[in-house]
Amino acid sequence: MDRAYADPLDVTTMAARAYMSPSHFSREFKIAYGETPYAYLMTRRIERAMALLRDGMSVTDACTAVGCTSLGSFSSTFSQLTGESPSAYRARPHDAVEAMPDCMAKVLTRPARFV
Repeated sequence: MDRAYADPLDVTTMAARAYMSPSHFSREFKIAYGETPYAYLMTRRIERAMALLRDGMSVTDACTAVGCTSLGSFSSTFSQLTGESPSAYRARPHDAVEAMPDCMAKVLTRPARFV
């Protein structure tokens, strides 16, 4: 999911690749990562979208680039995870993040469901 975040991924396919039933895969995934497979995927997508928005990409283009098909759902999830809308995030300055090494920026800007 970390590499193929923009691809259409579903639990049934991932479970089959892990040789598990979908429900068993979902339970084990949540135990291992603390969130459902879908929530984890959306967090990775929002994380990547944040980087694209900081680089000046439009909200619509960022939404489709990370594999989301609904701009409304994307914006809602983005706001839930970051505390601000994608447009507000894109509009504000990100000088501190741009001054950091990429490895630090990824850690410090990673959205989290558990605050």
